[in-house]
Amino acid sequence: MKQVFTVENDGFIGAYYGGPADSKKAVILMLGDSSTDHMAGCGAKWLMKKGCHVLAMSAGKKDYGHHNYPLERFGKAIAFLKAKGMEKIGIAGASTTGMLALIVASYYPEITLTVAMSPSDFVMEGFYRDGKDGMTERPGDNESTVSLQGKPLPYLPFAYRHPEYWQKIQEESKAGGDKVASRKMFDESERRHPVREEEKIKVENIRGKIVFVGAEDDVLWDTCKYIRRMEERLSQKPHDCTWEALLYEHGTHFVFPESMLKMMLPVGSETLVKTMFRAAREYPKECRETRTDIDKKLTEILRVW
Repeated sequence: MKQVFTVENDGFIGAYYGGPADSKKAVILMLGDSSTDHMAGCGAKWLMKKGCHVLAMSAGKKDYGHHNYPLERFGKAIAFLKAKGMEKIGIAGASTTGMLALIVASYYPEITLTVAMSPSDFVMEGFYRDGKDGMTERPGDNESTVSLQGKPLPYLPFAYRHPEYWQKIQEESKAGGDKVASRKMFDESERRHPVREEEKIKVENIRGKIVFVGAEDDVLWDTCKYIRRMEERLSQKPHDCTWEALLYEHGTHFVFPESMLKMMLPVGSETLVKTMFRAAREYPKECRETRTDIDKKLTEILRVW
């Protein structure tokens, strides 16, 4: 029976799924648009099988939008896990929450394992998923994805405003034969506004081990370029962590461990990825091999941690 947390009662939105009785390792997991949805539950189950307790967190009760998400909520979540007797705390996320996992770990030294799947190396502008004017997603107004002490963290602004933002994503998706694609928009955002130092994630402040995961054929953004920039940053700045970059030619934006994806969709997991991304239709075998390799490597990383 999972324990559910609310901002009003606990200072953060989340669900504690528990884990093996003899384990002192816990992972803060950010998957899906709710900490209690099917995706988060399957991710939690996968991590529990790997010997970890799991605390799933989300920005809203059921909302994949991220706008001025208070970093302090993670401090409260960490305090809860420590009170539970956890001796090792990790964090994992994918896509926007892959970025978020890196930001959180750069502020909280208690975190000693950070798994970032398809992350960016900068703080993104805040965005809403509220269906305004029939658009699935829109940028916030002067909002970052993350806030600290009530102030938005400096962010890379999107190249376009509402409603052009979603229209451009639709155009790019249609042109490439993908369900959703925004890589050109992110490239254009950087062209208009080269990433400044204050907007970059301070990966050198992260402790323990960082695992970056990305595929070259990601059509949401150029995650491999971002990961290489973070590796370069780490090689140039004093740091107290080790890192591993799992970069693949094929794998799409969904660089999940294969057995986790199969838990999420016992029937048709590959069909979903193919529906979403053209690369998965063109290179199904290579994408599957990527996910299988990620599965094997992450399993070993969690075992050693």
